[in-house]
Amino acid sequence: MVSPLLVDLVVWLHLAYAAFVVSGYGLIPLGAWLGWRWVRRRRYRQLHLAAIVLVAAEAVVGVVCPLTELENALRQAAGLRAQAGTFMGRLAYDLLYYQFPPWAFTSAYLLLVALGIALWWVVRPAPPRGRGRATR
Repeated sequence: MVSPLLVDLVVWLHLAYAAFVVSGYGLIPLGAWLGWRWVRRRRYRQLHLAAIVLVAAEAVVGVVCPLTELENALRQAAGLRAQAGTFMGRLAYDLLYYQFPPWAFTSAYLLLVALGIALWWVVRPAPPRGRGRATR
């Protein structure tokens, strides 16, 4: 039998992924304004944009998120209902899942992709290493 703690761990991992995506939309412009160099790191910006593009592509194609599928499979193997688990697992679940029609999520994800692309141009990432500098 699967431990409810394993289910909770996957839910928290899923929430961390969502938090990474969502927090970037505030941290990137704030960091640019405050002079934080890390918000202009190319690798961070590529990962941030790729993370929301992946979610939006799954929604457009109609694919269920692999983390959601894993959570559901583990939950079933543990004999748990949707929100069952530890207090912290239920908290993460409630923060992560909302009852809206699929088109609302797809629209929101596509809007976030557009915002991520706009941020790429408004808060330019640093040039790749070895480029943008004078060489002799």
